Amino acid sequence: MTRLNLVLLLAVLASALYLVSVQYESRRLFSALDRAVSEAHKIEADSERLQVEKRAQATPLRVEKLAKEQLQMRTATPAITHYVTYSALAPESQAGAVRAAPGIEPAGQRSPQESAGRSQ
Repeated sequence: MTRLNLVLLLAVLASALYLVSVQYESRRLFSALDRAVSEAHKIEADSERLQVEKRAQATPLRVEKLAKEQLQMRTATPAITHYVTYSALAPESQAGAVRAAPGIEPAGQRSPQESAGRSQ
């Protein structure tokens, strides 16, 4: 009978120690969870603040002001605008004209053989 009491006493003590250990781990995990949740709220608030700052920095008036002051840019007016026209058949006498390599037709033009072959 004493042996049985001794075994039961050891089982109760082991169970009590295990219970204390589990409670301690539970409290530790709960406090870690609470810290993580508060950190998430802080990060979310920072994110919202940064989004508001980003929108404030990207206003058209501020961008135009920075372009004029820091980049020395100016607004485009018809007096300083250069219009470029495109001509499909540019004369070869113009400087900088693109010439095709021998045997290759410029884009948009076909040789008589190709025209005949495609029409059939």
